[in-house]
Amino acid sequence: MEAPEVPIEKVHEDLHEHAHAHGKPGWAMGVALSTALLAVLAAIASLLAGHYANEGMLDQMKASNEWSRYQAKSVKENVLRSKLDVLTALEKPVAAKDEEKLKEYRKEEDEIGENAKKLGESSEHHMELHARLARAVTLFQVGIGVSAIAVLTDRRMFWFGGMVCGVIGTIFLVTAFLH
Repeated sequence: MEAPEVPIEKVHEDLHEHAHAHGKPGWAMGVALSTALLAVLAAIASLLAGHYANEGMLDQMKASNEWSRYQAKSVKENVLRSKLDVLTALEKPVAAKDEEKLKEYRKEEDEIGENAKKLGESSEHHMELHARLARAVTLFQVGIGVSAIAVLTDRRMFWFGGMVCGVIGTIFLVTAFLH
């Protein structure tokens, strides 16, 4: 899975040029610096989101493989059990080796099933982290865009709105690290 794309380089360049062109290096420079920080955070969150998506998919594939192995063992167990049932019904002797093999299949099924469950849970955990980080990326991008509007329209309220988006995105980023 590809990482979310963060095309903010052009926006940052435009903000920087706009800040110098209008002779207002004060707050426009603050906007440029804060959007640069949001861009760095967006890049980090994007990279991590892609990593966790990949890990989640890999664990899901491994879990699927384990469930396939589980089913194969179950089929073998059922075939052997049927053989033993037929032999018992015909009052024929049942080989001790077959009884042992039946116990071995049951034990292997339990181990494989546990491993498959753990891999499934790991996949869900990775995908949850991916979702949090994807939300962070989105909020950082919105914050950058709204901050650009602030400079272009010369309205500081847009910048504050963009910074609120950045703070919420940072919360998502931090909670992903703490989770």
